Amino acid sequence: MSDGDPSAATAAGGDRAAEIDTAGAAADATDRRRLGAVVLAVLISQVLLYPGVPDLVVALGAPAGIDAGMWFLVAEFGAFVTFAVVWGALSDALGTRVPLIVTGALSGAASYVALASLPGLGLGFGAALLVRVVGGALTIGAFSLSITLLMDLRGGNGRNMGTAGFAIGLGAAVGSVVGGSLAGLGALYPVYAGAVVLAAAGLLAATVDDRRRTAAANNSEASDSGASDSASETDGGGFRDVLARARTTPGLLVPLAFGFVDRLTAGFFALVGVYYFQDPATFGLSAAGAGATLALFFVPFALLQSPFGALSDRIGRFLPVVAGSLAYGVATVGVGVAPAYPIAAALMVLVGVCGALMAPATMALVTDLVEPEVRGAAMGLFNVFGSLGFLAGFLVGGSATGAFGYTPAFLAVGGLELAIALALLPAVRSLSPGAGVIGRLGAEG
Repeated sequence: MSDGDPSAATAAGGDRAAEIDTAGAAADATDRRRLGAVVLAVLISQVLLYPGVPDLVVALGAPAGIDAGMWFLVAEFGAFVTFAVVWGALSDALGTRVPLIVTGALSGAASYVALASLPGLGLGFGAALLVRVVGGALTIGAFSLSITLLMDLRGGNGRNMGTAGFAIGLGAAVGSVVGGSLAGLGALYPVYAGAVVLAAAGLLAATVDDRRRTAAANNSEASDSGASDSASETDGGGFRDVLARARTTPGLLVPLAFGFVDRLTAGFFALVGVYYFQDPATFGLSAAGAGATLALFFVPFALLQSPFGALSDRIGRFLPVVAGSLAYGVATVGVGVAPAYPIAAALMVLVGVCGALMAPATMALVTDLVEPEVRGAAMGLFNVFGSLGFLAGFLVGGSATGAFGYTPAFLAVGGLELAIALALLPAVRSLSPGAGVIGRLGAEG
């Protein structure tokens, strides 16, 4: 065999490519686990506070009642809305994500410490709301960019978003159970625990390979000067690019709309659900019992995200998004009209299963529709709509409950989920008509 044997060179090149692919897949798997753990920790730190909100707002100087709890949650999510796209567009422009994730997580942990210090300083509830706004502006950077970095990995958009969804659901489940137990020991205990967990998230994020920076460097090395300038312009205009695509590609508005209404129901449960299950006129549970009940939703929501996300890669997004949303809306209404706690608890499990079916497919649609260069801004935009949904869930849920009671509030929120799913059914079908026998049957049916 001569040195110039082309078949040998081809074989050697193929072996080398296979080795690179294997190494890359292993690196992606490692970072997928780490990023999932970061998202998990951020969610735990956030949800730790929810079961004890009725007592926490009083400890921070507010009068008792659902209104104070509503504004306590609204303050944080208002900052989420304002800053989610800012962090995403900044990461696109700088060509890096990990340093921003670390900064957001560690600074967010400091805001939790500041919040817990307010009663000792004699500052009132207004100061607490201000700290919540600052903390939300910081924490959303760690949350949104960790999910965006998952989008940068290979292995299937549904699988990657399933990892994010698993972390979100499990974090909410752990946070609700542990937070309820900590709230029983003292109103401020969940806040201190949230600071520790969020700081740990920042330290873990520092160990992740920054795929965005690597991709930017590779693109720069492979391009001539003119092409590099063009790439820089694309990166620097990430926010504008994704907004322009939203205007010219109506399909992107579909996952944004589903993200809005899905998070609306989650916000509704985070606020109204806590009061609903603790109210002596309904089920009269303790804070720990209410947290455990929320976990009945979050545990299946977490455990089924990854397999359902991979399922959407195989059969398309249509069936998981539409069927999941319809069932989710019906089950949500059922919780509000359940005549006994065991029925309400069983329906909370069903809500979690339906949420797990639709959530990763919805996030994967975002990845399907936008270019890699604007993923940070696109996921930021998705989280803006999601945070607006949370805000609407808090405001609509709190206001409707105060004015009309629990049952009408559950009917309104569940009915909105059903209405969005039915209205956008044709649009989802056009974006993802379905693949495989199950996917095609769902889309055609």
